[in-house]
Amino acid sequence: MKKFSVVIAGGGSTFTPGIVLMLLANQDRFPLRSLKFYDNDGARQETIAEACKVILKEQAPEIEFSYTTDPQAAFTDVDFVMAHIRVGKYPMREQDEKIPLRHGVLGQETCGPGGIAYGMRSIGGVLELVDYMEKYSPNAWMLNYSNPAAIVAEATRRLRPNAKILNICDMPIGIEGRMAQIVGLKDRKQMRVRYYGLNHFGWWTSIEDLDGNDLMPKLREYVAKYGYVPPSNDPHTEASWNDTFAKAKDVQALDPQTMPNTYLKYYLFPDYVVAHSNPERTRANEVMDHREKNVFSACRAIIAAGKSTAGDLEIDEHASYIVDLATAIAFNTQERMLLIVPNNGAIHNFDADAMVEIPCLVGHNGPEPLTVGDIPHFQKGLMSQAGGSGKTGGRCLGTALLPQAVAGDYPVENRAERLGGESDPQRPHCRQQRLLA
Repeated sequence: MKKFSVVIAGGGSTFTPGIVLMLLANQDRFPLRSLKFYDNDGARQETIAEACKVILKEQAPEIEFSYTTDPQAAFTDVDFVMAHIRVGKYPMREQDEKIPLRHGVLGQETCGPGGIAYGMRSIGGVLELVDYMEKYSPNAWMLNYSNPAAIVAEATRRLRPNAKILNICDMPIGIEGRMAQIVGLKDRKQMRVRYYGLNHFGWWTSIEDLDGNDLMPKLREYVAKYGYVPPSNDPHTEASWNDTFAKAKDVQALDPQTMPNTYLKYYLFPDYVVAHSNPERTRANEVMDHREKNVFSACRAIIAAGKSTAGDLEIDEHASYIVDLATAIAFNTQERMLLIVPNNGAIHNFDADAMVEIPCLVGHNGPEPLTVGDIPHFQKGLMSQAGGSGKTGGRCLGTALLPQAVAGDYPVENRAERLGGESDPQRPHCRQQRLLA
């Protein structure tokens, strides 16, 4: 079986160890010959990479491993680029969330004013990675996890239309995992689903088990009472996520025949979100105080002890999706997966050039979108409004601001002032910090 070379663009991310563990757990179906990390924050990446080096030495010493801040070294001779970047790191996300909330407006990572600001920063960083890949490994595929996916997907479609990049999101996967728990199945792969929408903005219209039994009635009944909070809810789930999963019951009530993506909460109940948000402590603070500290603490313990058992790093189940995608392309498996792709008529009564999230069959040549057909007026109207925002953001930021975005020179001060906040040149938010987090 052929072995592959992968670079993780975002080597300093707290998600990287989980992706590495998932890759190692799937060597039987997606074997690696080489694994590289790339990040422009060398110090941060070093901590994650040195811990992963210990893990790789224990579990798969035959895999060639390296980490670098040099694009040529990172992107040369690779088959896949797995990208998950956060331009500006979590301190900038904190501003994306808190500045709007100070003015009574929804403050969230991927939607509202903060989402637009994040999109403004992300486009240049993602395009930079695409260009590195096409320069040094023109036959490689980029599997991009970077948010905000709707704006990034629109920008890459317009500005790099021939690039071999697939924009993906693990939110539906996480929700499907909870659905599987609710109906008593082992995992989401024991379900067949039909889904359509935009990124973070979609609906399940059919969910069956592998024997063809309709699971929708049981799910509707449960979600109407408890949302997506499963019977055995993880006690480590942060408060903001618990609220999001519970609020799904109110979102689902707006169209009881479907099952909603949890992110619809931010679009359909913005006043509720603002009223239940703390402008002084947002999701970014939860991440910095929880996952950031835990992962880096575990990595330092592993490095100090020289053995993986010294730190508690967990396999990232959501990362299974990126392994599934790479495997489908590498071995032409024609696996059915949810991807963000140009509509091109898949949804008959929706804009042909819209970037939609729908089921696709994936093989050597990438995704082949499956026909969805006509969608109801309710969903179409909502998608047209939300899609117009993402499309406009992707177009405007990717064209009017393209020279600055790609060069990374768009003034942070202007961004903060235009959102009604205060700029502070002492804050570590400069363009050089395209940390992949």
